Amino acid sequence: MKKSGILHAQLSACVAALGHKDLFMVGDAGMPIPPGVTVIDLAVTKGVPTFQQVMDALLTEAAVEGCYLAEEIEEHNPKLHGYIKEKLGNVEYEYMPHDDLKKLSAKARFAIRTGEFTPYPNVILRAGVVF
Repeated sequence: MKKSGILHAQLSACVAALGHKDLFMVGDAGMPIPPGVTVIDLAVTKGVPTFQQVMDALLTEAAVEGCYLAEEIEEHNPKLHGYIKEKLGNVEYEYMPHDDLKKLSAKARFAIRTGEFTPYPNVILRAGVVF
C-alpha cells in the first residue's frame, strides 16, 4: 500500500505513464469528456473533491510545462484563475474559447472529473520534464 502521494491507483498509474508534451485534463463535474479519453471520475458530490484539492495532489507528482484554459475563466472565475496561475507559476499559458478547449480535450491522455461546481474550472495541462 502506498503511504503518500496520489493513492488512487488509476490516477497514479496515468500520471506515471505521462511522457513529455502529453496532454491531460482536470475538469469540473459537468465537463464533457470525448469518447476514447480515459476518464478518472473522482466526483463524489457537489464540491467534493474540489478542483484545488485535485490540482494540489496532482502537482506533487506531475511535471507541467504548459496549460490551456478557457478565456472565459478570467471574467467568470477570477479566483480560480488566480489559483491556477499561482500553482503553475511560470509555465506557458494559452487561452482559447471554451468550445475550443472542449475540442482540444480529445487529445488528452486522460481526464480527471472533480466535484467542482464553479464556472470554467477546466484546464488541460501539458506534461513537462523533471530534468
